[in-house]
Amino acid sequence: MAVGTEIVTWVDGQWHRGSAPIIGAADHAAWLGSQVFDGARQFEGVRPDLDLHSARIIRSAEAMGMIAPVDAATVQGLLEEGCNLFAPEAALYLRPMMWSRESTPGIIDAVPEATGFAICIEALPMPEPGAFTLTVSPYCRPRPDMALTEAKAGSLYANNARIMADARKRGYSNALSLDIDGHVAETASTNVFMVRDGVVFTPVPNGTFLNGITRQRVITLLRAEGIEVIETSLTLADFDEAQEIFVTGNIAKVMPVARYLDRDLGAPRLGARARELYWDYALSARR
Repeated sequence: MAVGTEIVTWVDGQWHRGSAPIIGAADHAAWLGSQVFDGARQFEGVRPDLDLHSARIIRSAEAMGMIAPVDAATVQGLLEEGCNLFAPEAALYLRPMMWSRESTPGIIDAVPEATGFAICIEALPMPEPGAFTLTVSPYCRPRPDMALTEAKAGSLYANNARIMADARKRGYSNALSLDIDGHVAETASTNVFMVRDGVVFTPVPNGTFLNGITRQRVITLLRAEGIEVIETSLTLADFDEAQEIFVTGNIAKVMPVARYLDRDLGAPRLGARARELYWDYALSARR
């Protein structure tokens, strides 16, 4: 079992209850890590930006050198079908996945056409704000010439996992990670924003982290509200001066940071507003 308590899996043309096996021992992905995935959410009866998440896994597969066996519309349709196996108001984590099944004669690279596809949907509550804390990781993000950073690839997450494990070992929820030039990139699992003098700042995408779908949505919503958002290179010195910090990602969508290092950040005015705007946007699909 992964992160949820109730699971359905789509593989080989049908739905299964529980965590069904999907990867064979000889599959390329099982020993060489050629797997990509995406993550989306259902909460309060809505699935915000599901079309964008469905399209992104196709791009990730292509970046990995795979030929996707389905198109984005099929991915979205199956995700919606799977969500209907749960209660309408269930909080769900939706995870389509693709991976390489076969190796070329040279072994290391994969056969592009031999791509597996599965979907895992898990019941997972939405985290509540109030206790999210951040430290700084000693581990950096790779550059695009070092790793396949344009894909949402499972192979990248060993580094993310050690960032998270190190942060939790030190009593924090997550950690800022830097690129190799010393600029803040993201956390182990989210994009990050900071606030200073009523202006929102966020690291400019430079290829060392994914320009998240929720990140892009929040920037659009804040700017439509008349709040200035600046994408720029940021250092730890900038975060030391931040009056607020908040993060965006698929598990919690928008989460204000309560404490950064040893500093309590107080009531998150713009972080709370960003969360409200995102929820208003998401729930507008029900109106």
